[in-house]
Amino acid sequence: MYVIECADGTLYTGYTTDVERRVAEHDAGEGAKYTRGRTPVTLRHVESFDSKSAAMSREYAIKSLSRAEKERLIGETDGDAGN
Repeated sequence: MYVIECADGTLYTGYTTDVERRVAEHDAGEGAKYTRGRTPVTLRHVESFDSKSAAMSREYAIKSLSRAEKERLIGETDGDAGN
């Protein structure tokens, strides 16, 4: 599960089995429809899970957060993205 920041300052949350590949797809304009035209993107937060369902549940929970709550979440790990 990952959170990226788009060039326009918006945040996008998704899940994948390969974060580096997926972020590269977003950057190339080949990712989600939402991120096309909002490149470049910056990886801001990553969480790992043992199952797809757990990752999807966490993705849903993060998408339900307010902007301020998301900023607090990515601020807690800022500079640690990708680890």
